[in-house]
Amino acid sequence: MIPELGHFALVLAFVLALVQAVVPLVGAARNNQSMMAVARPAAQGQFLFIVFAYGCLTWAFITSDFSVQLAATNSHSETPLMYKITGVWGNHEGSLLLWAMSLSLWTVAVTVFSRNLPDAFMARVIGVLGFVSLGFIAFMLVTSNPFDRLLPGAPQGRDLNPLLQDPGMIIHPPLLYMGYVGFSVAFAFAIAALLTGRFDAAWARWSRPWTTVAWVFLTAGIAVGSGWAYYELGWGGWWFWDPVENASFIPWLVGTALMHSLAVTEKRGAFRSWTVLLAISAFSLSLLGTFLVRSGVITSVHAFATDPARGMFILALLVIVIGVSLLLYAWRAPKLTGGGSFGLVSRDTTLLGNNVLLAVVAASVLLGTLYPLFLDALNLGKISVGPPYFEAVFVPLMTPVVVLMMFGPFLRWKNDEMGAVVRRLAPAAVVSVLTGVGVAFAIGNPTWRTMLGISLAAWVVLTSFQLLAARLKDRHGGTTSSRLSTIPAAWWGMWLAHFGVGIFIIGVTLVGSIESNLDLRMKEGQQADFAGYTVKFRGVVEADGPNYDAMRATIDLSRDGRAIATLQPEKRVYRAMGMPMTEAALDIGVFRDVYVSLGEQLPEGDWIVSLHYKPFISWIWAGCIFMVLGGILAAADRRYRRLAERSAPAGAAAHAA
Repeated sequence: MIPELGHFALVLAFVLALVQAVVPLVGAARNNQSMMAVARPAAQGQFLFIVFAYGCLTWAFITSDFSVQLAATNSHSETPLMYKITGVWGNHEGSLLLWAMSLSLWTVAVTVFSRNLPDAFMARVIGVLGFVSLGFIAFMLVTSNPFDRLLPGAPQGRDLNPLLQDPGMIIHPPLLYMGYVGFSVAFAFAIAALLTGRFDAAWARWSRPWTTVAWVFLTAGIAVGSGWAYYELGWGGWWFWDPVENASFIPWLVGTALMHSLAVTEKRGAFRSWTVLLAISAFSLSLLGTFLVRSGVITSVHAFATDPARGMFILALLVIVIGVSLLLYAWRAPKLTGGGSFGLVSRDTTLLGNNVLLAVVAASVLLGTLYPLFLDALNLGKISVGPPYFEAVFVPLMTPVVVLMMFGPFLRWKNDEMGAVVRRLAPAAVVSVLTGVGVAFAIGNPTWRTMLGISLAAWVVLTSFQLLAARLKDRHGGTTSSRLSTIPAAWWGMWLAHFGVGIFIIGVTLVGSIESNLDLRMKEGQQADFAGYTVKFRGVVEADGPNYDAMRATIDLSRDGRAIATLQPEKRVYRAMGMPMTEAALDIGVFRDVYVSLGEQLPEGDWIVSLHYKPFISWIWAGCIFMVLGGILAAADRRYRRLAERSAPAGAAAHAA
């Protein structure tokens, strides 16, 4: 009975989404206040019904109700409770329900935190979000019903994919979906602006915090997913250039450009055309990522669906969203010009350059991701586009992005003198280049990639502190701490995010330059030297988990006779599926990780042990943490709320006029 209640709640959510999509937009067109007032309660009611439906599905997993097909194919009575709960979104139908719930949550947040916006504009925003919800709920009801029954019910479930039975499954998908779906708010603001013809600074100011929060979620989701892949798959890699990884990275690139474009539109009223187009593109690319994962056109550890009908439904939704959006964009194109001129040497130019470069990078990654699919679809053969292509394209294009990123904050708006800026930044640039060359030779890897990476990272860090010193110098009077406290949160957000990019580059460069690995054949009591450490293999014992059997090795790690850590990697076989899994063990440090995974047992009783030395790899995720903190501070800046409150009455009056 509970699954039927969940299905009924999903139907009611569809009805409310239809009301939310149609009535407020018609009311805004007719300037009918009572129809526009329907937007908020309809959105909030839809959220409640989707949450109820999600709770019903979760209950079926928790209680091992194997008459629900989704529970029977993605759970087991022995599955730990935590993975029964996360198993709800570890499949096609459940992940779509999580997507719909995330979208309804974003919509409710807009209804709560954007009350000061003009009624007509707000009605259009919520109406557009209603149309998106309508498409995804219809998708579930027509092709991907999460409450389908299996009659008679299965006596036992098949269990959740062992790859997904990990704490990363608790954090990664919700964060990633909140980022994906969060760009729908920026999209809705852009479509509302196109419908009203209003593209002023107030519109950018209203949209900017929502875009930043979505970018924060997406950044965190990608970072957590990267860390999960690093320790879970047993080979120590943190990025694969997998098509589905690219599907999340592409909207991140466009979303980064959108944030910077919104800053210019808010400050100067310029880049309005860029901003609207980037907002449409960011959400459209999020939908494209959904199509790639759910359509079955690719094979990946991330992909769930293989039904062509589902792929066609999402493809149709994608075409409708992009087609209607671009038609509106073309209609309003004459109003998107203006914003004032600016010189070649100005902050405006650096931000425009970054927008162009980030868009080109996104297009290049998209091309490398889709090109094999196009060839396969046209029966022109199968090819694989791997890391060599992406790295050859990505590094040359992102290098000028980093350079412009650090020039921009030192330049004035509209126009500046290049000589003065170069004189300010030249000492740090010279020191950075010398640092890059010196570090490359010191670590014994004097390649151009290492020199370039360390030089760029050093330049980012040095100029970040130089920028902070200049900012403090501009705040006259008081102690250093008091001057620090007067700097706006938005500026701190920018500073932390840029600083995080430098830390990230250090991690990527050094782990790629001086990591080492070694596969050994070891028996009990044997020891070996590796990367300055002594590794002693103490043997393997049997260990039982809640739903798996394991062989657990014990490995002592020491250096110069001093014990460092005891590591216990495992080889697991999950009982329900009979699927083997490798669980690596790590000794994590600030400047290096030692990573150990257990391979196969040989006929003689020896074991294959894989050892990895990963210098500075933790700095990759430390850099992401700085970026996330920067985004949170930027979104939390109080001036957005104050200015929005001031501009709302004026905006309402202007719209009425």
